[in-house]
Amino acid sequence: MVTVQQSTHHLPFGRVFIRRNLFMVYVISQDSKPLMPCSNPIARLLLKQGKAKVKRREPFTIKLIYETTDYTQDLTLGVDTGSGTIDAAVSKDNGDIVYMSEVVVRNDITDKMTQRAKYRRNRRNRKTRYRKARWLNRSNSIKKDRFSPTMQSKLHSHVKEIEYIQSILPITEMVFETGQFDMHLMKNPSLANPKVRPWGYQKGTNYGFENTKAMVLNRDNYTCQCCKGKHKDSKLEVHHIVFRSQGGSDEESNLITLCHTCHKDLHSGKINLKLSGKVKGNLKYATQMNSIRKQLFRLYPNAIETFGYVTKANCLHLGVDKEHYYDACTIATQGNAFNVKSDLYKKKCVSDGDFQKTKGIRSEQPIVTDKICGFRKFDKVRYFGKDYFIKGRMSTGYAILMDIDGNKIDFSTMPRGYKTPKLSNCKRITARSTVMTQVKVV
Repeated sequence: MVTVQQSTHHLPFGRVFIRRNLFMVYVISQDSKPLMPCSNPIARLLLKQGKAKVKRREPFTIKLIYETTDYTQDLTLGVDTGSGTIDAAVSKDNGDIVYMSEVVVRNDITDKMTQRAKYRRNRRNRKTRYRKARWLNRSNSIKKDRFSPTMQSKLHSHVKEIEYIQSILPITEMVFETGQFDMHLMKNPSLANPKVRPWGYQKGTNYGFENTKAMVLNRDNYTCQCCKGKHKDSKLEVHHIVFRSQGGSDEESNLITLCHTCHKDLHSGKINLKLSGKVKGNLKYATQMNSIRKQLFRLYPNAIETFGYVTKANCLHLGVDKEHYYDACTIATQGNAFNVKSDLYKKKCVSDGDFQKTKGIRSEQPIVTDKICGFRKFDKVRYFGKDYFIKGRMSTGYAILMDIDGNKIDFSTMPRGYKTPKLSNCKRITARSTVMTQVKVV
């Protein structure tokens, strides 16, 4: 039987989810070693007797201030790795789930670095226009085994969550669900044919040509596909049917041969091609997971590897709802039934600060990056009994609040004077860090 909290759902195979109103408190010894978690009443008693102190609020963790034995039980950490979301669960041998988390990793680093590069180039053109150009002068860009900033962030998010769990729970075994993706096969499904497979990987779409442009010109018989050579223009160009600025693909199905005259008229709007192109396929997440998998097992060589099809079969057998954190529970128990005795800790990775000082065309509007009324952006606050995160602050002392998903909270139904939250009415629960955390009852 699989156990969850506060609801009863009738699931396939006659299995039932039953919530047990239990709250796990994580315990750290006097010398900062993780011990087995305890129940809420025991933690309250230890705090009342002065034998422990609060170490962390979410998840609630206490640290003992007296010497005790280091006896622990075997705990298994199951991690459902991902390029967008990481899910983790810790299971005891009897199937009790003592920890569940869901971490949303950052996917905004590329856009931020592109914007920063734009500002940097503009500034250097204004301030140092006579400086001699320098190339390959950054040690990070030419070092061996370099990982891109996006990949570093995503790998760090995996490692940070694993190390954090190991700091509050005595993990003895780790199981990672990973995936190995064949980019060539995902792009060209015909390679699954046994007759094509032996030579398909060696002879791609551009086989026999220098590049895709040469292949498209040869495919179109070196003839403009709009005027069919009527303009007598010998300069041929390859045009993206769906523009690259609109996410068009660089594959041959989205390319067509045009002469320079027709290509110029097309972009000026004088002619219109009634053709359907192809949008760029998104295989970057699968590519990222191939690299993350390799790095994770390099860092944790003793971890056990499992795959998605195994987890899916086990979830169907147990009758578990399709949720990523339940997948992590199934991974941790390696397909056995489990009892959920922990709330879900939902986390979101954010930047460690805001560093933009001004905004506007001429940078005439200053941006306050320090505290306003003692609060920073992404601070967790309590407003009239409920916990929110600060999305924006005003110098007048007001704030915009949001949930962990970034959705703005609407206070239009509040009485007059409270429709826009005042910072003076907010109580800070947790200061800003690189991870926002919120407890979710599943």
